Amino acid sequence: MDIKSLYREIVNEHNLHPIHKHDLENPTLVLNGVNPSCGDDIDLQLVVKDGVIRDAAFNGSGCAVSQASADMMCDLLIGKSEEEAKRLSDLFMGMIKGQKLTEEEKEELDEAASLEDVSHMPARVKCATLGWRTVKEMVDKLSETGTLE
Repeated sequence: MDIKSLYREIVNEHNLHPIHKHDLENPTLVLNGVNPSCGDDIDLQLVVKDGVIRDAAFNGSGCAVSQASADMMCDLLIGKSEEEAKRLSDLFMGMIKGQKLTEEEKEELDEAASLEDVSHMPARVKCATLGWRTVKEMVDKLSETGTLE
């Protein structure tokens, strides 16, 4: 199977059968992320306890790339510290902007690394990064103020 087929298969699986597309019962953090250029809109929800992301989910609507990327991201964030979440977000954003990652960094991104070719599709970059930008904004606000207000 070539890389483009694998990319399509992973994106389709996460778009058609997202594991993390639902509302959490008692999220500690919720932040809306919007991509005004195409209408993608998600509410990212996290349960954070003692600085560790215990659960992650999202809800909203958008293209297959935005929904699949958000689902992969949520899967990856569970069990990570806020600092690790920021690092993963930075890695993903760099990759999507064309930065070459090491094999170890790609392994850290797990399935999300399959979106690497989006860097060659300018119209899809904002779609792929919506969830990642949203979680980075959450973590940055928490670091600065201790709250999302």
